[in-house]
Amino acid sequence: MRDLIVQWLTELTQPFWQSSLSMDQFVTALQETFNMVFFALIFGGIWGFIQGIILLVTRPEGILPNKFIYHLLNPIVNALRSLPFIILLIAVIPLTKFLVGTSIGTWAAIVPLTIYVGPYMGRLIETSLLEVNEGIIESAQAMGATPWQIISRFILPEARSSLILNLTTATISLIGATAMAGAVGAGGIGDLAISYGYQRFDTSVVILTVIILLLLVQIVQTLGNWLSKIR
Repeated sequence: MRDLIVQWLTELTQPFWQSSLSMDQFVTALQETFNMVFFALIFGGIWGFIQGIILLVTRPEGILPNKFIYHLLNPIVNALRSLPFIILLIAVIPLTKFLVGTSIGTWAAIVPLTIYVGPYMGRLIETSLLEVNEGIIESAQAMGATPWQIISRFILPEARSSLILNLTTATISLIGATAMAGAVGAGGIGDLAISYGYQRFDTSVVILTVIILLLLVQIVQTLGNWLSKIR
């Protein structure tokens, strides 16, 4: 499969491709980008869902109000969201080295990417869940549903479309962050854009990188819009 993709890209770009970068290198970088997005989205999504649900249920008007937990978690989420990714990337280098043994490469980038996207997704998930009509929650409570049943059987199904659209937005932001991670040797197509496009003044690489990123964003957004409409 990989060889077919390399061959197809080589044939497609051959008429105008004037670069020392091979299509094999480009496909490898694309795989690294997919790995970073996939694993950071999985880990960040789990963390984000936990944060979003805790913020929802512990808020003063929530189904399990807890001022201590809410006022402890809320500023932490805000603080992590306020950090520019490039600064976060550098700030967590000691943690990255502790967890994966290195601060360079694709797997090292997954740590700051997860820390970056987790709070972002948590706030988006909280926003989606808050859009659920309070009457539905009151009806569930009147029927004697437990807090977990209210969340799993009433709130989450009602917020499904909004959740998918917000997760789509988070995924697109994550794709942009993986490109930025290339500035510190994280690999991926962002690294190619910097190493070949910027430092070697290779316009062809920059153009191809931009086109690929645009296509990825369009595919993710279209898929998210389609999934949000399915009932």
